[in-house]
Amino acid sequence: MPRAAIRCCLVILAWAVAGSAQAEPTRQTALYQRIKAHLNQVRAIDTHDHLFPFDKLPAAVDTEQGKQVNLAGLWLNSYFRVMNPLPVWQTGQQFDDWWQRAQPNFDNARSMSVYRYLLPAFQDLYGVDFNTLTLEHARALNEQVIKNYRNEDWIYHVVTQRANIEVMFNDQNWARFEFKTDYDFTVQVMNTNTLIDGFHPSEFKIATSDPYEFARRQQLPLETLDDYVRVIDRLVADAKERGVICLKSTLAYTRTLHYEAATREQAQAAFGKPREELSTAQIKTFQDYIMGKLAKTAARHNLPFQFHTGWGRVQGSNPLLLVDLIESNPNTKFLLFHSGYPWVGESAVIAARHRNVWLDSNWLPTLNYSMAKRAYHEWLDGVPSNKIMWGGDCNNAEGIYGATETTRRCLAEVLAEKVDRGDLLEAQALKIGEQILRENALALFPQLKARVKPPASEANDARKQ
Repeated sequence: MPRAAIRCCLVILAWAVAGSAQAEPTRQTALYQRIKAHLNQVRAIDTHDHLFPFDKLPAAVDTEQGKQVNLAGLWLNSYFRVMNPLPVWQTGQQFDDWWQRAQPNFDNARSMSVYRYLLPAFQDLYGVDFNTLTLEHARALNEQVIKNYRNEDWIYHVVTQRANIEVMFNDQNWARFEFKTDYDFTVQVMNTNTLIDGFHPSEFKIATSDPYEFARRQQLPLETLDDYVRVIDRLVADAKERGVICLKSTLAYTRTLHYEAATREQAQAAFGKPREELSTAQIKTFQDYIMGKLAKTAARHNLPFQFHTGWGRVQGSNPLLLVDLIESNPNTKFLLFHSGYPWVGESAVIAARHRNVWLDSNWLPTLNYSMAKRAYHEWLDGVPSNKIMWGGDCNNAEGIYGATETTRRCLAEVLAEKVDRGDLLEAQALKIGEQILRENALALFPQLKARVKPPASEANDARKQ
């Protein structure tokens, strides 16, 4: 073989060897391990979960021994069921029967994020590799889950110690205006969904979500549209006094995010009439008007406004539809939840162009890890790092742990990749991780500062002074 050809082959071989060395999976590198270890130590602020009172946990199922949280209950109340079939738990059935029917349903989902996000919980909290469970091991795991949930100390252990969450935002959508704190590591969120349907008292079936009931208890007049707007303002003020940290809307599950400008006269035409006397257009116009009022109320009380965007009722949930509402309320602080999935790039553009918009990645690593990586990469390329937050969006301890660990892995992976390709210094990456997991929430929600402990270094400085 000619020498030139040999040299060419050697060069190609060298490139191949170099390429294989660079192809080492990010999570196996020392850089990733350092960043991940640092993020594990950050006392996180979780901006979104639905942790029910201990005696009302949805994962509790009916067994021969009474209501118990068991392995079936955990899976049935996970995001696995959003995209995969899973047999329901029959009252009083034996665990072995459920497991033998359920096990085949995992086979086609092994690579899915909605399956994999729970694996760290079983591995780290129970020492179990769920991928290789036999019936005997599954039975033992089930018994340990039941044992752990005999008292609520397990929830505190998992959330505050193992997941290292210092404060969790809790959306009690089962009792929207009750504002009861069931766990001392939680702060309350005011879900505003029902308020936009206040055109008639017949819209409300649950007292703890009924603004008319609130008005009666507070002895407030509620005869006109103007009265109703004042009741909303009073309700929000009362919520803030009781520790509510922000407002929230999840209406993207039921209607379009396009809130158009509506006049008082248009809303007045619908007020006081039951639904059957109104057209679909009249109802939407009333809702649009009230949402505009809610946005202004949020600004007046300095409460950020969280909005569910994307995934759910996909048609009409693109975050771009919120831009008119955002631009007409420049003093309101909007948080775009769930990254706008699948419109993660659109969410970034909105946040980049509007100073009153923040991004929240909650739920996304759980639904689609690869999309979450893409989102973090794109956001950090185009949006200031102090405008990004995260959350778990789960209703039991294992789900919260799994979502938290998955988020930390995803964020550490992205930051390691940015350092590896020269976009960031390692110290800068660590700072960004701290911002997303904790510092950005403390900056946006100043009420939190009274709820958290300062870092050890700051505490030491304070003692010296």
